Amino acid sequence: MIGEPGQGHAIALSVLEFFRPTVGAAAVGFMRRALCESLSRSTQRLAFKKPIAEHQLIQAKLADMAVKTDAAALLVYRASWLHDRHEGSLTRAAATAKLYATDAACEVIDQAVQIFGGLGVTKGTIVERLFRHSRPFRIFDGTSEIQKLIIARELLRNAGSVTEPS
Repeated sequence: MIGEPGQGHAIALSVLEFFRPTVGAAAVGFMRRALCESLSRSTQRLAFKKPIAEHQLIQAKLADMAVKTDAAALLVYRASWLHDRHEGSLTRAAATAKLYATDAACEVIDQAVQIFGGLGVTKGTIVERLFRHSRPFRIFDGTSEIQKLIIARELLRNAGSVTEPS
């Protein structure tokens, strides 16, 4: 037996707190690869006789992708830092990192597919694989909806306005 009788649920939840940021970290890795591939493709793919990287809307997509990637990485770093410090609950930080990173990964990779055009959905290309493999991140270790409930409960608990569900 692991732990004391009746403590199994609490132990299982503490394990999730550890794994949620790791799912976020994997999502950040996917985002970084999607951004790297998009930067390369946008300088090579031509539209209207110039690389699409010279078009302002593509530049805006690339900037948004970079900002979301950096924000996700910082949330994962924060959750990991809190875990390493062993000070208090990491529930909210872990859920926040996992939620933001996995949702942002789907958005960033979707933009990579847009930048690649028809090639972005061709089976076997890197962005197609990233697109297909990033979706399960939003389900692993609790869906995005569950992460939102966890975050809200932690906020309300700290405000003294919520009780444990029965």
